[in-house]
Amino acid sequence: MSKNTFPFTSASLRSLRLEQELQEWEDARRALAHRRSMTRSPLPSPPRLPPRQRRLQEVRAPPPQVHCRDTAIHNTFMCGDMKGVYAVLKDPAMVNALMETVHEEMVWAPEMGMWTLSSKVRQTTALHLAASRGHAACVEELLFRGAELLLSHGADSERLSADGSAPLHLCTSALSFHCAKLLLEGGANVNIRSRESRLTPLHVAAQRGLEEHVELFLSHGADVLATNQEGETPLNAACSRAERPSEAGRYLRVIQKLLGAGADPQTAGRKRHTPLHNACANCCSRIADVLLLHGAKADIKNCAGYTPMDCLLQVVEDYQTQQPEEIARSLLNHGAKPVSPKMLKLCAPVPAVLEVMLNSYMSLPPCEWMDSLSDEVYEEHGPFLDLVHQRSASPRSLQHLSRHALRLHLGARCHSAVGKLDIPSSVRDYLLLYNDGTLK
Repeated sequence: MSKNTFPFTSASLRSLRLEQELQEWEDARRALAHRRSMTRSPLPSPPRLPPRQRRLQEVRAPPPQVHCRDTAIHNTFMCGDMKGVYAVLKDPAMVNALMETVHEEMVWAPEMGMWTLSSKVRQTTALHLAASRGHAACVEELLFRGAELLLSHGADSERLSADGSAPLHLCTSALSFHCAKLLLEGGANVNIRSRESRLTPLHVAAQRGLEEHVELFLSHGADVLATNQEGETPLNAACSRAERPSEAGRYLRVIQKLLGAGADPQTAGRKRHTPLHNACANCCSRIADVLLLHGAKADIKNCAGYTPMDCLLQVVEDYQTQQPEEIARSLLNHGAKPVSPKMLKLCAPVPAVLEVMLNSYMSLPPCEWMDSLSDEVYEEHGPFLDLVHQRSASPRSLQHLSRHALRLHLGARCHSAVGKLDIPSSVRDYLLLYNDGTLK
């Protein structure tokens, strides 16, 4: 007998019990899915009531709202614990119950002259909790059991979460895509606004660089020209958040989808900050190129008087490895004016940018701006700065003057017109201010 048996450790027994529970949960889920598929046909319309009875029915008070402060139930929906969800939803009223959480915060009491502890109650719903964590199965179950979306036209704004967000606003990660899809299929309003910031779900998806979400919302009629409280469109939102080089690719694809859907690259927020200002401030050359090709103005100023070129030069030193000279070149080739010589000191840490800027002048400006450069910059880029100082004392070549005259004639058409000329590629690159390190 002993040859056919072996002792179980407590860990083994616990593992077996867990496996058995998971199997039971899976069996229950499949049974529910089968039962659900058999009952998905729409219910017949209720019989029409006589006008008098209909009026009486209209004045009846709505069912009382259920409030839940049980943190265990809150965690059930936040963790997507389907076994727990089934147990909680045995009470039909829990589908639309208000989940209340109490937060204690320190607030200043002027009458007492001291900080005091204040308790604040925040309200949300099970649907908000599940959607915010990307638990698609939980969201589907709530919708199937009749959860109110809080997204349909005329929804009560007081039923939004404490920060004024609807469930679609809480779909903020790639894992929440199926939740967003379920919400839309359940009738959610794709253009619903958050309470204070006036953000649409498309704004949120663009800010996060969520390609699938953006495509989904656009396919359901999301307004690509909608503006938030600051007057910014989803395109502005995407361009402002594309800060890391590792994320530039997915933000670029989001921006291309928005532009393809009719987004206007010239739309500015209340501070007249355009998507191109944001792209230049983040030193995203590919995004800047796409915006310029779709009609963004290279010389437009924001309320502070800064052009996209000004925004770029202010961050050049922080983005030396991201080829900022490519953006400077693109802006100049799309009609940007040469900057004031006082701004050249900002280019000194990156000689490639300085070369592009100097080649945009007909003649090299005086070198007074060099007096304010640090010893570290001189030590690192001394040879090129010496070349600049040397060339500033002599006139530019006839070749450069011819280039300058042609570029002045073409203006904002320079980027497209030069490419159509039947000239060698080396001459084309010279006309478009590509770097050669010589300042000829």
